[in-house]
Amino acid sequence: MSNDMPLDIQHILSMLPHRYPFLLVDRVLELEPGVSIKAYKNVTFNENFFQGHFPGQPIMPGVLIMEALAQAGGIFVVQSLGIDAGEKLFLFAGIQEAKFRRPVVPGDQLMLEAKVLRRKMNIWKMQGIATVDGQVAAEGVFSAAVVDKGK
Repeated sequence: MSNDMPLDIQHILSMLPHRYPFLLVDRVLELEPGVSIKAYKNVTFNENFFQGHFPGQPIMPGVLIMEALAQAGGIFVVQSLGIDAGEKLFLFAGIQEAKFRRPVVPGDQLMLEAKVLRRKMNIWKMQGIATVDGQVAAEGVFSAAVVDKGK
């Protein structure tokens, strides 16, 4: 684990290009460069997607849970490589074996964990798991590429 834990929202903003309403990581709790990351997203009723998904029974869309895992993965890669986030992007390249196990609703704290399965040049493949209160909400294997900005 890095000595600079936890990473707060100001650090996260310096590592990801995402901004409201699409920034889906609130804090990084643990990060072992080249190995794994543990972060979280506090899910509140004020999230803009709850207006339409679904009125009267708000549920966080599964694709946004996967995006939150990918964003945690992006933070992990930036920290692991020690790259300047202003010069590089971490782009989602694919997802496999996505499974959704339980709904995520307002008031939940979505724990995001990712570990490296493989890295080849600028392509990273990670196993991601999102939990709420120790129960698996979603999981999947995702891949992403580190690319220069503007390309």
